[in-house]
Amino acid sequence: MELEWIDWLSVALFFIVSLAIGVWFARSAGKSAKDFFLSGRNMPWWLLGISMVATTFSADTPNLVTEIVRTDGVAGNWTWWAFLLTGMLTVFVYAALWRKSEVVTDLEFYELRYSGKAAAFLRAFRAVYLGVFFNVMIMATVCLAAAKMGNVLLGLTKGETLIIAGVVTVIYSSLGGLKGVLVTDFIQFIIAMAGSVWAAMIIIDLPEVGGLSNLISSPVLEDKLDFIPDPNNLNVFIPVFLIPIAVQWWNVWYPGAEPGGGGYIVQRMLSAKDENNAVGATLFFNITHYALRPWPWILIGLASLLVFPDLSAIQSAFPNVDSSIIGHDLAYPAMLTYLPHGLLGVVVASLIAAFMSTISTHLNWGSSYVVYDFYQRFLKPEASEKELVMVGRISTVILMVLAMLFALVLESALEAFQILLTIGAGTGLIFILRWFWWRINAWSEITGMAVSFIVAIYFNVIHDEFFTKLESYQVLLISITITTIAWVTVTLLTRPTDHGVLVNFVKKINPGGIGWNKIYNWISSNEQAITYNKNKIPLGIAGMLTGTFSVYSALFAVGYWLYGNIVPAVVLTGFSIVCFILMFRIWGGLRKIDRSDS
Repeated sequence: MELEWIDWLSVALFFIVSLAIGVWFARSAGKSAKDFFLSGRNMPWWLLGISMVATTFSADTPNLVTEIVRTDGVAGNWTWWAFLLTGMLTVFVYAALWRKSEVVTDLEFYELRYSGKAAAFLRAFRAVYLGVFFNVMIMATVCLAAAKMGNVLLGLTKGETLIIAGVVTVIYSSLGGLKGVLVTDFIQFIIAMAGSVWAAMIIIDLPEVGGLSNLISSPVLEDKLDFIPDPNNLNVFIPVFLIPIAVQWWNVWYPGAEPGGGGYIVQRMLSAKDENNAVGATLFFNITHYALRPWPWILIGLASLLVFPDLSAIQSAFPNVDSSIIGHDLAYPAMLTYLPHGLLGVVVASLIAAFMSTISTHLNWGSSYVVYDFYQRFLKPEASEKELVMVGRISTVILMVLAMLFALVLESALEAFQILLTIGAGTGLIFILRWFWWRINAWSEITGMAVSFIVAIYFNVIHDEFFTKLESYQVLLISITITTIAWVTVTLLTRPTDHGVLVNFVKKINPGGIGWNKIYNWISSNEQAITYNKNKIPLGIAGMLTGTFSVYSALFAVGYWLYGNIVPAVVLTGFSIVCFILMFRIWGGLRKIDRSDS
Protein backbone atom coordinates (compact mmCIF):
# COMPACT_ATOMS: atom_id res chain seq x y z
CA MET A 1 0.00 0.00 0.00
CA GLU A 2 1.37 3.41 -0.97
CA LEU A 3 1.01 6.53 1.14
CA GLU A 4 0.00 9.73 -0.62
CA TRP A 5 1.43 13.19 -0.03
CA ILE A 6 -1.09 14.03 2.71
CA ASP A 7 -0.07 10.88 4.59
CA TRP A 8 3.61 11.63 4.28
CA LEU A 9 2.97 15.17 5.50
CA SER A 10 1.64 13.85 8.83
CA VAL A 11 4.63 11.55 9.21
CA ALA A 12 7.13 14.28 8.28
CA LEU A 13 5.61 16.81 10.70
CA PHE A 14 5.79 14.29 13.51
CA PHE A 15 9.46 13.54 12.84
CA ILE A 16 10.29 17.27 12.71
CA VAL A 17 8.53 18.01 16.01
CA SER A 18 10.23 15.06 17.75
CA LEU A 19 13.68 16.12 16.59
CA ALA A 20 13.01 19.74 17.51
CA ILE A 21 12.10 18.75 21.08
CA GLY A 22 15.33 16.77 21.41
CA VAL A 23 17.40 19.71 20.18
CA TRP A 24 15.49 22.17 22.40
CA PHE A 25 16.23 20.25 25.61
CA ALA A 26 19.76 19.19 24.63
CA ARG A 27 21.48 21.99 26.56
CA SER A 28 19.56 21.56 29.82
CA ALA A 29 19.85 17.77 29.64
CA GLY A 30 23.60 18.00 29.20
CA LYS A 31 24.20 19.97 32.42
CA SER A 32 24.51 16.87 34.58
CA ALA A 33 23.74 13.18 34.60
CA LYS A 34 20.83 13.75 37.01
CA ASP A 35 19.33 16.28 34.60
CA PHE A 36 19.82 13.81 31.75
CA PHE A 37 18.26 10.83 33.58
CA LEU A 38 15.90 12.41 36.19
CA SER A 39 15.01 15.86 34.82
CA GLY A 40 16.15 17.51 38.05
CA ARG A 41 13.54 15.65 40.18
CA ASN A 42 10.88 18.35 39.66
CA MET A 43 8.40 16.79 37.24
CA PRO A 44 4.60 17.02 37.81
CA TRP A 45 2.40 13.92 38.19
CA TRP A 46 0.40 14.45 35.00
CA LEU A 47 3.44 14.63 32.72
CA LEU A 48 5.06 11.60 34.36
CA GLY A 49 1.79 9.63 34.26
CA ILE A 50 1.24 10.34 30.58
CA SER A 51 4.85 9.35 29.89
CA MET A 52 4.31 6.00 31.64
CA VAL A 53 1.19 5.39 29.54
CA ALA A 54 2.92 6.44 26.33
CA THR A 55 5.82 4.12 27.05
CA THR A 56 3.56 1.09 27.56
CA PHE A 57 1.68 2.00 24.37
CA SER A 58 4.41 0.62 22.15
CA ALA A 59 4.27 -0.36 18.51
CA ASP A 60 3.96 -4.02 19.48
CA THR A 61 1.10 -3.52 21.97
CA PRO A 62 -1.80 -3.36 19.47
CA ASN A 63 -0.21 -6.27 17.60
CA LEU A 64 0.02 -8.27 20.83
CA VAL A 65 -3.59 -7.50 21.84
CA THR A 66 -4.79 -8.39 18.34
CA GLU A 67 -2.98 -11.74 18.48
CA ILE A 68 -4.45 -12.46 21.93
CA VAL A 69 -8.00 -11.61 20.80
CA ARG A 70 -7.70 -13.72 17.66
CA THR A 71 -6.36 -16.76 19.51
CA ASP A 72 -7.99 -16.61 22.98
CA GLY A 73 -10.72 -14.01 22.62
CA VAL A 74 -11.20 -10.84 24.68
CA ALA A 75 -10.70 -12.83 27.89
CA GLY A 76 -7.19 -13.72 26.76
CA ASN A 77 -6.14 -10.21 27.78
CA TRP A 78 -6.06 -11.33 31.42
CA THR A 79 -2.46 -12.25 30.56
CA TRP A 80 -1.70 -8.55 31.00
CA TRP A 81 -4.86 -7.24 32.70
CA ALA A 82 -3.83 -9.18 35.83
CA PHE A 83 -0.83 -6.89 36.24
CA LEU A 84 -3.24 -4.13 37.35
CA LEU A 85 -3.04 -5.71 40.81
CA THR A 86 0.69 -5.16 41.12
CA GLY A 87 0.27 -1.72 39.54
CA MET A 88 -2.19 -0.66 42.24
CA LEU A 89 0.02 -2.20 44.91
CA THR A 90 2.82 0.02 43.64
CA VAL A 91 0.53 3.07 43.75
CA PHE A 92 -0.65 2.74 47.33
CA VAL A 93 2.28 1.01 49.01
CA TYR A 94 5.55 1.40 47.09
CA ALA A 95 5.47 4.70 45.18
CA ALA A 96 6.00 6.84 48.29
CA LEU A 97 8.72 4.47 49.54
CA TRP A 98 10.64 4.77 46.27
CA ARG A 99 10.47 8.57 46.33
CA LYS A 100 11.67 8.58 49.97
CA SER A 101 14.72 6.52 49.01
CA GLU A 102 16.07 9.39 46.85
CA VAL A 103 18.13 6.95 44.80
CA VAL A 104 19.01 7.85 41.20
CA THR A 105 18.13 4.42 39.78
CA ASP A 106 16.23 1.52 41.28
CA LEU A 107 19.46 -0.52 41.15
CA GLU A 108 21.10 1.92 43.56
CA PHE A 109 18.52 0.58 46.03
CA TYR A 110 20.61 -2.59 46.37
CA GLU A 111 23.39 -0.82 48.21
CA LEU A 112 20.88 1.09 50.31
CA ARG A 113 19.06 -2.06 51.40
CA TYR A 114 21.80 -4.76 51.28
CA SER A 115 25.46 -4.90 52.26
CA GLY A 116 28.86 -6.19 51.24
CA LYS A 117 30.26 -7.50 48.00
CA ALA A 118 27.04 -9.39 47.23
CA ALA A 119 25.11 -6.09 47.09
CA ALA A 120 27.76 -4.51 44.87
CA PHE A 121 27.79 -7.54 42.56
CA LEU A 122 24.00 -7.53 42.35
CA ARG A 123 23.97 -3.87 41.36
CA ALA A 124 26.67 -4.31 38.71
CA PHE A 125 25.30 -7.52 37.26
CA ARG A 126 21.71 -6.30 37.02
CA ALA A 127 22.93 -3.10 35.39
CA VAL A 128 24.11 -5.26 32.50
CA TYR A 129 21.46 -7.99 32.82
CA LEU A 130 18.49 -5.59 32.88
CA GLY A 131 19.94 -2.49 31.27
CA VAL A 132 21.42 -4.35 28.31
CA PHE A 133 20.18 -7.96 27.96
CA PHE A 134 16.56 -7.62 29.10
CA ASN A 135 16.22 -4.10 27.76
CA VAL A 136 17.46 -5.09 24.32
CA MET A 137 15.00 -7.99 24.21
CA ILE A 138 12.09 -5.70 25.08
CA MET A 139 13.10 -3.10 22.52
CA ALA A 140 13.55 -5.85 19.94
CA THR A 141 9.87 -6.84 20.31
CA VAL A 142 8.91 -3.23 19.70
CA CYS A 143 11.26 -3.05 16.71
CA LEU A 144 9.76 -6.28 15.35
CA ALA A 145 6.27 -4.76 15.47
CA ALA A 146 7.52 -1.63 13.73
CA ALA A 147 9.16 -3.78 11.06
CA LYS A 148 5.93 -5.71 10.44
CA MET A 149 3.92 -2.52 10.13
CA GLY A 150 6.49 -0.98 7.85
CA ASN A 151 6.41 -4.09 5.67
CA VAL A 152 2.61 -4.16 5.38
CA LEU A 153 1.82 -0.43 5.30
CA LEU A 154 4.86 0.99 3.52
CA GLY A 155 6.40 -1.95 1.67
CA LEU A 156 9.70 -1.49 3.51
CA THR A 157 11.96 -4.35 4.52
CA LYS A 158 12.70 -5.05 8.18
CA GLY A 159 16.07 -3.38 7.92
CA GLU A 160 14.80 -0.27 6.15
CA THR A 161 12.03 0.28 8.72
CA LEU A 162 14.35 -0.19 11.68
CA ILE A 163 17.05 2.10 10.33
CA ILE A 164 14.64 4.98 9.57
CA ALA A 165 12.68 4.82 12.85
CA GLY A 166 15.71 3.93 14.95
CA VAL A 167 17.88 6.80 13.74
CA VAL A 168 15.28 9.47 14.50
CA THR A 169 14.54 7.99 17.93
CA VAL A 170 18.14 7.66 18.99
CA ILE A 171 18.91 11.24 17.93
CA TYR A 172 16.27 12.95 20.06
CA SER A 173 16.72 10.48 22.95
CA SER A 174 20.45 11.03 23.16
CA LEU A 175 20.11 14.80 22.87
CA GLY A 176 17.18 15.68 25.10
CA GLY A 177 17.57 13.22 27.97
CA LEU A 178 14.58 12.31 30.13
CA LYS A 179 12.97 15.75 29.93
CA GLY A 180 12.99 15.58 26.14
CA VAL A 181 11.54 12.08 26.35
CA LEU A 182 8.77 13.22 28.72
CA VAL A 183 7.67 16.15 26.58
CA THR A 184 7.83 14.07 23.40
CA ASP A 185 5.84 11.32 25.14
CA PHE A 186 3.10 13.86 25.91
CA ILE A 187 2.68 14.73 22.24
CA GLN A 188 3.13 11.14 21.11
CA PHE A 189 0.45 9.88 23.50
CA ILE A 190 -2.14 12.33 22.16
CA ILE A 191 -1.35 11.35 18.58
CA ALA A 192 -1.29 7.62 19.36
CA MET A 193 -4.60 7.61 21.24
CA ALA A 194 -6.34 9.78 18.64
CA GLY A 195 -5.03 7.55 15.86
CA SER A 196 -6.11 4.27 17.49
CA VAL A 197 -9.63 5.50 18.38
CA TRP A 198 -10.17 7.06 14.96
CA ALA A 199 -8.89 3.95 13.20
CA ALA A 200 -11.22 1.70 15.25
CA MET A 201 -14.23 3.85 14.32
CA ILE A 202 -13.44 3.70 10.61
CA ILE A 203 -12.63 -0.03 10.59
CA ILE A 204 -15.83 -0.99 12.42
CA ASP A 205 -17.84 0.77 9.71
CA LEU A 206 -16.11 -1.07 6.85
CA PRO A 207 -18.54 -3.01 4.58
CA GLU A 208 -16.68 -6.20 5.49
CA VAL A 209 -17.47 -5.58 9.17
CA GLY A 210 -20.88 -3.92 8.90
CA GLY A 211 -20.87 -1.74 12.01
CA LEU A 212 -20.56 -2.36 15.73
CA SER A 213 -23.85 -4.24 16.20
CA ASN A 214 -23.10 -6.58 13.30
CA LEU A 215 -19.59 -7.17 14.65
CA ILE A 216 -20.80 -8.07 18.14
CA SER A 217 -23.60 -10.33 16.84
CA SER A 218 -21.47 -12.17 14.29
CA PRO A 219 -21.46 -15.96 14.83
CA VAL A 220 -17.75 -15.94 13.97
CA LEU A 221 -17.11 -14.13 17.25
CA GLU A 222 -19.49 -16.14 19.40
CA ASP A 223 -16.69 -17.61 21.54
CA LYS A 224 -14.48 -14.50 21.49
CA LEU A 225 -16.50 -11.86 23.36
CA ASP A 226 -16.54 -13.08 26.97
CA PHE A 227 -14.60 -11.01 29.51
CA ILE A 228 -13.91 -14.08 31.65
CA PRO A 229 -13.46 -17.53 30.06
CA ASP A 230 -15.95 -20.31 30.77
CA PRO A 231 -15.03 -21.95 34.14
CA ASN A 232 -16.32 -25.26 32.77
CA ASN A 233 -13.59 -25.26 30.16
CA LEU A 234 -10.58 -25.71 32.41
CA ASN A 235 -8.15 -25.95 29.49
CA VAL A 236 -8.88 -22.29 28.82
CA PHE A 237 -10.01 -20.98 32.22
CA ILE A 238 -6.86 -22.04 34.09
CA PRO A 239 -4.16 -20.60 31.82
CA VAL A 240 -6.09 -17.58 30.55
CA PHE A 241 -7.67 -16.33 33.79
CA LEU A 242 -6.88 -18.29 36.95
CA ILE A 243 -3.08 -18.37 36.69
CA PRO A 244 -2.67 -14.66 35.81
CA ILE A 245 -5.08 -13.40 38.48
CA ALA A 246 -4.00 -15.82 41.23
CA VAL A 247 -0.26 -16.20 40.70
CA GLN A 248 1.29 -14.30 37.83
CA TRP A 249 0.73 -10.71 39.02
CA TRP A 250 2.62 -11.08 42.31
CA ASN A 251 5.26 -13.65 41.44
CA VAL A 252 6.44 -12.74 37.95
CA TRP A 253 8.81 -9.91 37.11
CA TYR A 254 7.89 -8.16 33.88
CA PRO A 255 9.21 -4.74 32.76
CA GLY A 256 6.66 -2.00 33.42
CA ALA A 257 4.67 -4.26 35.78
CA GLU A 258 7.28 -5.21 38.36
CA PRO A 259 5.91 -6.22 41.77
CA GLY A 260 6.84 -3.34 44.05
CA GLY A 261 7.79 -1.17 41.10
CA GLY A 262 10.97 -1.10 39.07
CA GLY A 263 12.65 0.01 35.87
CA TYR A 264 11.30 3.01 34.00
CA ILE A 265 8.23 3.19 36.29
CA VAL A 266 10.56 3.85 39.23
CA GLN A 267 12.59 6.25 37.11
CA ARG A 268 9.44 8.33 36.58
CA MET A 269 8.57 8.20 40.30
CA LEU A 270 12.10 9.28 41.24
CA SER A 271 11.75 12.22 38.83
CA ALA A 272 8.61 13.51 40.59
CA LYS A 273 8.52 16.73 42.61
CA ASP A 274 7.57 14.85 45.75
CA GLU A 275 5.97 11.67 47.08
CA ASN A 276 2.45 12.88 46.31
CA ASN A 277 3.31 13.51 42.66
CA ALA A 278 4.98 10.09 42.46
CA VAL A 279 1.79 8.41 43.71
CA GLY A 280 -0.44 10.53 41.46
CA ALA A 281 1.61 9.73 38.37
CA THR A 282 1.50 5.99 38.99
CA LEU A 283 -2.23 6.07 39.73
CA PHE A 284 -2.97 8.01 36.54
CA PHE A 285 -0.90 5.52 34.59
CA ASN A 286 -2.76 2.47 35.90
CA ILE A 287 -6.21 3.97 35.33
CA THR A 288 -5.42 5.04 31.78
CA HIS A 289 -3.43 1.96 30.82
CA TYR A 290 -6.04 -0.59 31.87
CA ALA A 291 -9.41 1.18 31.80
CA LEU A 292 -9.27 3.62 28.88
CA ARG A 293 -6.88 2.32 26.27
CA PRO A 294 -7.51 -1.36 25.40
CA TRP A 295 -10.88 -1.20 23.61
CA PRO A 296 -9.85 0.33 20.25
CA TRP A 297 -7.28 -2.47 19.85
CA ILE A 298 -9.75 -5.14 20.98
CA LEU A 299 -12.38 -3.97 18.48
CA ILE A 300 -9.90 -3.97 15.61
CA GLY A 301 -8.73 -7.44 16.68
CA LEU A 302 -12.33 -8.71 16.61
CA ALA A 303 -13.01 -7.05 13.27
CA SER A 304 -9.91 -8.67 11.81
CA LEU A 305 -11.48 -12.10 12.35
CA LEU A 306 -14.25 -11.17 9.91
CA VAL A 307 -11.84 -9.82 7.30
CA PHE A 308 -8.93 -12.24 7.81
CA PRO A 309 -10.36 -15.37 9.50
CA ASP A 310 -7.02 -17.23 9.40
CA LEU A 311 -3.34 -16.81 8.57
CA SER A 312 -3.78 -18.00 5.01
CA ALA A 313 -6.19 -15.11 4.42
CA ILE A 314 -3.51 -12.65 5.59
CA GLN A 315 -0.90 -14.32 3.41
CA SER A 316 -3.20 -14.21 0.39
CA ALA A 317 -4.00 -10.54 0.93
CA PHE A 318 -0.33 -9.62 1.24
CA PRO A 319 1.63 -12.00 -1.02
CA ASN A 320 4.68 -9.73 -1.04
CA VAL A 321 5.04 -9.68 2.74
CA ASP A 322 7.95 -11.69 4.15
CA SER A 323 6.46 -15.10 5.02
CA SER A 324 8.63 -15.30 8.18
CA ILE A 325 6.59 -12.53 9.83
CA ILE A 326 3.13 -13.84 8.98
CA GLY A 327 1.26 -14.34 12.26
CA HIS A 328 -1.94 -13.34 14.01
CA ASP A 329 -0.24 -10.19 15.27
CA LEU A 330 0.08 -9.05 11.65
CA ALA A 331 -3.71 -8.72 11.47
CA TYR A 332 -3.56 -5.29 13.13
CA PRO A 333 -1.41 -3.54 10.50
CA ALA A 334 -3.30 -5.54 7.85
CA MET A 335 -6.56 -3.93 9.00
CA LEU A 336 -5.01 -0.48 8.86
CA THR A 337 -4.54 -0.81 5.10
CA TYR A 338 -8.30 -0.26 4.79
CA LEU A 339 -8.04 3.28 6.15
CA PRO A 340 -8.54 6.23 3.78
CA HIS A 341 -5.63 8.48 2.88
CA GLY A 342 -5.20 11.34 5.29
CA LEU A 343 -6.31 9.24 8.22
CA LEU A 344 -3.80 6.59 7.18
CA GLY A 345 -1.01 9.13 7.56
CA VAL A 346 -2.23 10.11 11.03
CA VAL A 347 -2.44 6.46 12.09
CA VAL A 348 1.00 5.67 10.68
CA ALA A 349 2.34 8.70 12.56
CA SER A 350 0.57 7.45 15.72
CA LEU A 351 2.21 4.05 15.39
CA ILE A 352 5.57 5.69 14.84
CA ALA A 353 4.82 7.75 17.96
CA ALA A 354 4.05 4.60 19.92
CA PHE A 355 7.30 3.05 18.73
CA MET A 356 9.41 6.09 19.52
CA SER A 357 7.90 6.76 22.96
CA THR A 358 8.64 3.23 24.12
CA ILE A 359 12.08 2.98 22.58
CA SER A 360 13.18 6.41 23.83
CA THR A 361 12.18 5.54 27.40
CA HIS A 362 13.97 2.19 27.30
CA LEU A 363 17.06 3.81 25.83
CA ASN A 364 17.21 6.47 28.54
CA TRP A 365 16.39 3.98 31.32
CA GLY A 366 18.87 1.37 30.08
CA SER A 367 21.66 3.88 29.63
CA SER A 368 21.03 5.18 33.18
CA TYR A 369 21.91 1.70 34.45
CA VAL A 370 25.03 1.60 32.31
CA VAL A 371 26.14 5.06 33.45
CA TYR A 372 25.24 5.12 37.16
CA ASP A 373 25.22 1.49 38.20
CA PHE A 374 28.16 0.23 36.18
CA TYR A 375 30.40 2.92 34.69
CA GLN A 376 30.44 5.46 37.53
CA ARG A 377 30.02 2.99 40.40
CA PHE A 378 32.62 0.43 39.32
CA LEU A 379 34.76 1.76 36.47
CA LYS A 380 35.28 5.49 37.01
CA PRO A 381 33.82 6.96 40.22
CA GLU A 382 35.59 10.26 39.61
CA ALA A 383 33.96 10.81 36.19
CA SER A 384 32.73 14.35 35.59
CA GLU A 385 29.09 15.15 34.91
CA LYS A 386 29.84 15.91 31.25
CA GLU A 387 31.62 12.57 30.89
CA LEU A 388 28.66 10.73 32.40
CA VAL A 389 26.29 12.43 29.97
CA MET A 390 28.61 11.50 27.09
CA VAL A 391 28.67 7.84 28.21
CA GLY A 392 24.89 7.95 28.46
CA ARG A 393 24.57 9.20 24.91
CA ILE A 394 27.02 6.63 23.54
CA SER A 395 25.29 3.76 25.37
CA THR A 396 21.96 4.99 23.98
CA VAL A 397 23.25 4.48 20.45
CA ILE A 398 24.74 1.05 21.23
CA LEU A 399 21.52 -0.21 22.86
CA MET A 400 19.51 0.86 19.79
CA VAL A 401 21.83 -0.99 17.42
CA LEU A 402 21.67 -4.18 19.51
CA ALA A 403 17.87 -4.04 19.68
CA MET A 404 17.56 -3.67 15.91
CA LEU A 405 19.87 -6.63 15.34
CA PHE A 406 17.96 -8.85 17.77
CA ALA A 407 14.64 -7.87 16.18
CA LEU A 408 15.78 -9.54 12.96
CA VAL A 409 15.61 -13.00 14.59
CA LEU A 410 12.28 -12.62 16.43
CA GLU A 411 9.01 -13.75 14.83
CA SER A 412 6.21 -12.91 17.29
CA ALA A 413 5.52 -10.34 20.02
CA LEU A 414 3.55 -12.95 22.00
CA GLU A 415 6.50 -15.34 21.75
CA ALA A 416 8.82 -12.76 23.31
CA PHE A 417 6.20 -11.86 25.94
CA GLN A 418 5.97 -15.49 27.08
CA ILE A 419 9.78 -15.81 27.21
CA LEU A 420 10.08 -12.71 29.38
CA LEU A 421 7.38 -14.00 31.75
CA THR A 422 9.24 -17.30 32.13
CA ILE A 423 12.58 -15.60 32.80
CA GLY A 424 11.03 -13.50 35.58
CA ALA A 425 8.96 -16.33 37.11
CA GLY A 426 9.36 -16.72 40.88
CA THR A 427 11.21 -13.46 41.51
CA GLY A 428 8.25 -11.13 42.05
CA LEU A 429 7.72 -12.05 45.69
CA ILE A 430 11.28 -11.00 46.50
CA PHE A 431 10.63 -7.49 45.19
CA ILE A 432 7.49 -7.25 47.31
CA LEU A 433 8.98 -8.60 50.54
CA ARG A 434 12.37 -6.88 50.45
CA TRP A 435 10.75 -3.64 51.62
CA PHE A 436 8.96 -5.32 54.54
CA TRP A 437 11.10 -8.22 55.79
CA TRP A 438 14.55 -7.56 57.16
CA ARG A 439 15.73 -11.13 56.48
CA ILE A 440 15.73 -10.73 52.68
CA ASN A 441 19.33 -10.19 51.56
CA ALA A 442 21.35 -9.77 48.39
CA TRP A 443 21.79 -13.53 48.03
CA SER A 444 17.98 -13.89 47.92
CA GLU A 445 17.86 -11.79 44.77
CA ILE A 446 20.97 -13.29 43.21
CA THR A 447 19.53 -16.78 43.69
CA GLY A 448 16.10 -15.84 42.36
CA MET A 449 17.58 -14.17 39.31
CA ALA A 450 19.99 -17.02 38.51
CA VAL A 451 17.57 -19.91 39.10
CA SER A 452 14.69 -18.30 37.18
CA PHE A 453 17.02 -17.70 34.22
CA ILE A 454 18.38 -21.26 34.24
CA VAL A 455 14.86 -22.71 34.49
CA ALA A 456 13.70 -20.49 31.62
CA ILE A 457 16.58 -21.64 29.43
CA TYR A 458 15.79 -25.26 30.26
CA PHE A 459 12.11 -25.02 29.33
CA ASN A 460 12.64 -22.86 26.24
CA VAL A 461 15.63 -24.75 24.82
CA ILE A 462 16.03 -28.23 26.33
CA HIS A 463 12.84 -29.70 27.83
CA ASP A 464 10.79 -30.25 24.67
CA GLU A 465 13.61 -32.21 23.05
CA PHE A 466 13.44 -35.01 25.62
CA PHE A 467 10.09 -34.83 27.43
CA THR A 468 6.42 -34.24 26.71
CA LYS A 469 5.73 -30.62 25.85
CA LEU A 470 4.09 -28.71 28.71
CA GLU A 471 1.51 -25.94 28.49
CA SER A 472 2.86 -22.43 29.07
CA TYR A 473 1.00 -22.06 32.37
CA GLN A 474 2.44 -25.38 33.60
CA VAL A 475 5.93 -24.15 32.77
CA LEU A 476 5.17 -20.92 34.63
CA LEU A 477 3.98 -22.72 37.78
CA ILE A 478 6.94 -25.11 37.80
CA SER A 479 9.35 -22.20 37.27
CA ILE A 480 7.78 -20.20 40.11
CA THR A 481 7.91 -23.19 42.48
CA ILE A 482 11.53 -24.06 41.77
CA THR A 483 12.72 -20.45 41.94
CA THR A 484 10.80 -19.66 45.14
CA ILE A 485 12.07 -22.74 46.97
CA ALA A 486 15.61 -21.89 45.90
CA TRP A 487 15.66 -18.26 47.02
CA VAL A 488 13.82 -18.87 50.30
CA THR A 489 16.27 -21.65 51.17
CA VAL A 490 19.28 -19.49 50.37
CA THR A 491 17.80 -16.58 52.35
CA LEU A 492 17.53 -18.68 55.50
CA LEU A 493 20.98 -20.28 55.07
CA THR A 494 23.00 -17.12 54.39
CA ARG A 495 23.97 -14.26 56.67
CA PRO A 496 21.48 -11.39 56.86
CA THR A 497 22.29 -7.88 55.72
CA ASP A 498 24.66 -6.00 58.05
CA HIS A 499 22.81 -4.61 61.05
CA GLY A 500 23.99 -1.04 60.43
CA VAL A 501 22.66 -1.05 56.89
CA LEU A 502 19.27 -2.30 58.06
CA VAL A 503 19.12 0.39 60.76
CA ASN A 504 19.96 3.17 58.29
CA PHE A 505 17.40 1.82 55.82
CA VAL A 506 14.60 1.88 58.41
CA LYS A 507 15.54 5.36 59.63
CA LYS A 508 15.52 6.72 56.08
CA ILE A 509 12.46 4.94 54.64
CA ASN A 510 10.39 4.10 57.76
CA PRO A 511 8.64 1.28 55.83
CA GLY A 512 6.68 -0.19 58.78
CA GLY A 513 5.30 -3.71 59.03
CA ILE A 514 5.90 -6.55 61.47
CA GLY A 515 8.79 -7.77 59.33
CA TRP A 516 10.87 -4.84 60.65
CA ASN A 517 9.87 -5.09 64.35
CA LYS A 518 13.31 -6.36 65.34
CA ILE A 519 15.02 -3.32 63.79
CA TYR A 520 12.45 -0.82 65.08
CA ASN A 521 12.82 -2.18 68.62
CA TRP A 522 16.62 -1.94 68.46
CA ILE A 523 16.53 1.66 67.19
CA SER A 524 14.03 2.71 69.87
CA SER A 525 16.11 1.03 72.60
CA ASN A 526 19.57 2.20 71.54
CA GLU A 527 19.23 5.44 69.58
CA GLN A 528 15.92 7.28 69.44
CA ALA A 529 12.21 6.53 69.55
CA ILE A 530 10.94 5.64 66.11
CA THR A 531 7.42 4.58 65.30
CA TYR A 532 5.22 3.97 62.31
CA ASN A 533 1.48 4.15 61.89
CA LYS A 534 0.17 0.58 62.03
CA ASN A 535 -2.78 1.55 59.85
CA LYS A 536 -0.60 2.55 56.90
CA ILE A 537 -0.03 -0.87 55.32
CA PRO A 538 -3.65 -2.10 55.81
CA LEU A 539 -4.86 1.23 54.39
CA GLY A 540 -2.49 0.83 51.45
CA ILE A 541 -3.87 -2.67 50.76
CA ALA A 542 -7.41 -1.25 50.96
CA GLY A 543 -6.41 1.42 48.43
CA MET A 544 -4.98 -1.26 46.16
CA LEU A 545 -8.19 -3.31 46.29
CA THR A 546 -10.60 -0.41 45.75
CA GLY A 547 -8.38 0.91 42.97
CA THR A 548 -8.33 -2.50 41.31
CA PHE A 549 -12.13 -2.90 41.53
CA SER A 550 -12.69 0.63 40.21
CA VAL A 551 -10.49 0.12 37.15
CA TYR A 552 -11.75 -3.37 36.29
CA SER A 553 -15.34 -2.14 36.66
CA ALA A 554 -14.62 0.79 34.35
CA LEU A 555 -12.91 -1.50 31.83
CA PHE A 556 -15.82 -3.93 31.64
CA ALA A 557 -18.44 -1.15 31.82
CA VAL A 558 -16.99 0.29 28.62
CA GLY A 559 -17.11 -3.19 27.09
CA TYR A 560 -20.76 -3.71 27.99
CA TRP A 561 -21.67 -0.27 26.62
CA LEU A 562 -19.99 -1.24 23.35
CA TYR A 563 -21.73 -4.61 23.36
CA GLY A 564 -25.09 -2.89 23.89
CA ASN A 565 -25.75 -4.69 27.21
CA ILE A 566 -27.26 -1.75 29.07
CA VAL A 567 -28.06 -3.26 32.48
CA PRO A 568 -24.56 -4.61 33.31
CA ALA A 569 -23.06 -1.46 31.78
CA VAL A 570 -25.06 0.78 34.14
CA VAL A 571 -24.39 -1.41 37.18
CA LEU A 572 -20.63 -1.57 36.56
CA THR A 573 -20.44 2.15 35.84
CA GLY A 574 -22.09 2.93 39.17
CA PHE A 575 -19.93 0.42 41.03
CA SER A 576 -16.81 1.90 39.44
CA ILE A 577 -17.76 5.42 40.55
CA VAL A 578 -18.34 4.26 44.15
CA CYS A 579 -14.98 2.44 44.18
CA PHE A 580 -13.18 5.49 42.78
CA ILE A 581 -14.66 7.68 45.54
CA LEU A 582 -13.54 5.21 48.22
CA MET A 583 -10.11 4.93 46.62
CA PHE A 584 -9.51 8.69 46.68
CA ARG A 585 -10.68 8.89 50.31
CA ILE A 586 -8.17 6.18 51.20
CA TRP A 587 -5.45 8.06 49.35
CA GLY A 588 -6.31 11.13 51.42
CA GLY A 589 -5.91 9.07 54.59
CA LEU A 590 -2.50 7.83 53.46
CA ARG A 591 -1.37 11.39 52.75
CA LYS A 592 -2.31 12.42 56.30
CA ILE A 593 -0.26 9.51 57.68
CA ASP A 594 2.73 10.48 55.52
CA ARG A 595 2.55 14.08 56.78
CA SER A 596 2.40 12.93 60.40
CA ASP A 597 5.38 10.58 59.89
CA SER A 598 7.55 13.26 58.29
